[in-house]
Amino acid sequence: MFAERLNNQTHFTAKEAVNGDIIIKDHVYLAPGDKHIQVRKNDNQYFLKVFQGDKVSGHCPSVDVLFQSVADVVGNKALGVILTGMGYDGAKGITLMKRKGAITIGQDEKSSIVYGMPKAAFELNGITKQSSLDLIGHQIMKYLK
Repeated sequence: MFAERLNNQTHFTAKEAVNGDIIIKDHVYLAPGDKHIQVRKNDNQYFLKVFQGDKVSGHCPSVDVLFQSVADVVGNKALGVILTGMGYDGAKGITLMKRKGAITIGQDEKSSIVYGMPKAAFELNGITKQSSLDLIGHQIMKYLK
């Protein structure tokens, strides 16, 4: 249902990720329930690995699993965003992304419903720029230019 909503409200094509999906520009890939996703690279093509696994940071799917793979595979060509959420999932992974040269954006406390995940990332020095939710899209576009 979330993918459907994204398809109807954005210009992106959204879908639930399937193991082996080739990552295509202007597409959004959502982790299936109870499965992790990772970015992999074969020659010059990025693709997704979708798999069942243990909980990481208390979650499956875990943002830490995804972000760690992005740090390892994409490195300084990546841009990561962490939004409002309870706990610390994603904080270690996005910090690793930043250490590998990626741009990282965290939602600020004022615009967060729960400042747990972006706060944990900020406290680990994993955030390049904090931004309010309504300005994150502009920040992404600024860094992509």
